[in-house]
Amino acid sequence: MNRREITRPLLLVNIRQLLTLCAGNTSSPRRGTELRGLGIIEDGAVLCVGGKIVSVGKTKDALRDPWVTKNRKNIVEIDCVGQVVLPGFVDSHTHPVFVSPRLVDFEKRIAGARYEQIAAAGGGIRSSVEGVRKTAKAQLAEKVLTALEEVSSHGTTTVEAKSGYGLSLEAELKSLEAIRTAAGKWPGRVVPTLLGAHVVPPEFQDKPQEYVVLVCEQMIPQAAKRKLAQFVDVFCDTGAFREEDTVKIFEAARRNGLQVRAHISQLERTPLKRLLDFDPASLDHLDHLDDGDISLLAGSNTVATLVPGANYFLGLGKYPPARKLINAGAAIALATDYNPGSSPTTNMPFVLSLACTQMKMSPAEAISAATINGAWALRLQERKGSIEPGKDADLAVFDVGDHREIPYWIAAGRSICTVLNGQLQRRGQTK
Repeated sequence: MNRREITRPLLLVNIRQLLTLCAGNTSSPRRGTELRGLGIIEDGAVLCVGGKIVSVGKTKDALRDPWVTKNRKNIVEIDCVGQVVLPGFVDSHTHPVFVSPRLVDFEKRIAGARYEQIAAAGGGIRSSVEGVRKTAKAQLAEKVLTALEEVSSHGTTTVEAKSGYGLSLEAELKSLEAIRTAAGKWPGRVVPTLLGAHVVPPEFQDKPQEYVVLVCEQMIPQAAKRKLAQFVDVFCDTGAFREEDTVKIFEAARRNGLQVRAHISQLERTPLKRLLDFDPASLDHLDHLDDGDISLLAGSNTVATLVPGANYFLGLGKYPPARKLINAGAAIALATDYNPGSSPTTNMPFVLSLACTQMKMSPAEAISAATINGAWALRLQERKGSIEPGKDADLAVFDVGDHREIPYWIAAGRSICTVLNGQLQRRGQTK
């Protein structure tokens, strides 16, 4: 594909199932039965011009459109006969700034060691710190860009990208700069998040409160001043940061004009009420919840982002209580949690498979959670997550005849092309 084609209008036609995700409520994240509404158009068509979706409907109507008729020679037409088109996935939880896989941890876990035991022995998150601190920003940016190109090959067009493996002022800012550099070379949307409060680094082990002060008084203000982050994240759990620390960090984020989100209740339950008072865009993991927590989530606009890839890779057996959350009316999203220690996958369709088989979500619920609710989890619902005029032209084309096949074929690579802000990328094409 040449550069001229990138800027030309795109017309996708003859789509067997066009999943618009336009059904139902638009004023808040999808909940309960709303998650099943995919807004399917058979024999559908989508016209994209200037990086935006211009029209959505039936193929016969699209081909009769006066503007299409007049400009047909300049339009890149994509025949999607027998295929499914849906909004590009919104992966609202990833950790792409790392240097190497954690293979020692992998073998220890196979031998029976638990996550907490590996971390206490110097593995886990802390084992990725040295590599990030020693690696130049340009090299980190290339690592991030490689991950971004990989996610788009699976149908993802929007990615939240966290720092969190530097754990010093210099290395965290360098990580965010690497994310910004990579984002500038990728046609999709990247949402940067400061995760300086991932764990307490080794040099602060005996003085963790000093590290909290560093995060609040230096990392957050500098990331905000340099516009390197849109969100601040905290790992609020055993072995990481306490609820009181998280409140302090959220307060610092608010003072500096940044939005908040958190990893929480992955290893042990943490009450959610105090954190929900900050109106976080998302609370993630949520393996350990009680009925009160679920009720609080159901009464808020905070999205519960579930990352079953981590449970799968850690061999936990137990998964987040997706059905309880859905039945209670909480808004849920799905994300990969791409990282080197607990979820080394960029494959959103695989995450959908896990959601269906392990958390008993229906295919429609999983698709909604990975698209429109993922957009809500990043506060991008006005631009991402559904196929409707005026929104960004983010589309995923799958070589399947029915949307239920996307989670059915396990990690099968059925995505054949992706449209990212109007730019067409075919599978295997990265430039």
